[in-house]
Amino acid sequence: MTQKIWGGRFREETDTLVNRLNASISFDKRLYPYDIKGSIAHCKMLAKQGIISDDDASKILVALGEIQRELDRGVFSFDENYEDIHSLVEKTLINKIGSLGEKIHTGRSRNDQVALDMRLFVRDAINRIKDLIKKTQKALIELAEKNIDVIMPGYTHLQRAQPVLLPHHLLAYYEMLKRDYARFEEGFKRVNILPLGSAALAGSTFDLDREFVANELSFDSISANSMDAVSDRDFVLEFLFNSSTLMMHMSRLSEELVIWSTQEFDFITISDSFCTGSSIMPQKKNPDLPELIRGKTGRVYGDLLSLLTTMKGLPLTYNKDMQEDKEVLFDATDTTEICLEVMARLLCEVTFNKEKMEAATTKGYLVATDLADYLVRKGITFRQAHEIVGQMVLFALDQGKELEQLSLDEMKTFSRQINKNVFTWLDVRSSLKKRNLPGGTAPSAVKKCIQKAKKELEE
Repeated sequence: MTQKIWGGRFREETDTLVNRLNASISFDKRLYPYDIKGSIAHCKMLAKQGIISDDDASKILVALGEIQRELDRGVFSFDENYEDIHSLVEKTLINKIGSLGEKIHTGRSRNDQVALDMRLFVRDAINRIKDLIKKTQKALIELAEKNIDVIMPGYTHLQRAQPVLLPHHLLAYYEMLKRDYARFEEGFKRVNILPLGSAALAGSTFDLDREFVANELSFDSISANSMDAVSDRDFVLEFLFNSSTLMMHMSRLSEELVIWSTQEFDFITISDSFCTGSSIMPQKKNPDLPELIRGKTGRVYGDLLSLLTTMKGLPLTYNKDMQEDKEVLFDATDTTEICLEVMARLLCEVTFNKEKMEAATTKGYLVATDLADYLVRKGITFRQAHEIVGQMVLFALDQGKELEQLSLDEMKTFSRQINKNVFTWLDVRSSLKKRNLPGGTAPSAVKKCIQKAKKELEE
């Protein structure tokens, strides 16, 4: 039985069932690079402050390096009797250099130690996700440029509404990802605060140089309150919320890819390399990848809700409930990263059916708003114009025609203000060009947005 690092005041061995429930090493072993990195910085600071000798520190640092390399090679068996990764590293250190290894925990608690490891992990995860967001944005921009002249219906309530450029539609997702990137970047500031030196909850009696450790580990600042530092998981919750929002955006895009790939829409074809088939129906080609991204969004939501629920009733400071922060963090990180990576590559495997998409803009009275705008320019109030065009749509429905198929005489029965120049307002491409304002779907406006987006990514 591996002796517990906290076993001094206990007379009896821990029940094996307690070990099973209590141990976190099966999942927090992922934190070992951060645990060792934090221990190295802490050890250097102890020597700098004269709390341990330089010679002792040197031996500890060499041993920590050996442990790092051994963990990298996977030579350890992560026995639940070690309880957690912090205990494994410390016990291994002691096995290597004897009682000298026991000095590493001077002025430190597992409470501030794990808070440090978690912040280091989240910090790296944010940087990886930011890079993947940029790759996905780049894929969207390339797809938009490749299909710069493609027209499609814009939808509300999943009903055809107005004609838009496909690149304009794609750039909407670029903007969503841009906000996601900004949220992670802003959240990084709140992650990058050093908790080490808070000890269990009250700080330490030793003269610790927290600023030195912060500098060693590239933290921007140190925590202001030791009780808050060891019991705070806001930075994890914020990361999970940002991941959930990002996944929601990717789920919306995935939903459209799924819909567009149906025979009913037939707007896109996804390459065979990013689809799967059916075990019974030989003809099937299923958009499983976007479906999985859509499905895994709920999983990340669950990770967020799980930790929110865990934290909601905890008194200060550390409580064992907070051990539940790791699995949801790791799961959300892994899920978000693989979904982003897949989406960035999937977008490069999409081909648009340009003719089918443009044909869809010619049915469904997509230029009705343009006709109302035309009437407003003739001096009619918009509400009156709205009513007139609504009546014209009803008439066209009864005749089995689109608005542009009505004769001038038929149109004049609804308003004498209409003349022959009305037909330029009923052309889909003319409709697009008229929306030449910042943020609009006119080709010139969209091209400016693409150039702006490319410049943003370069910067």
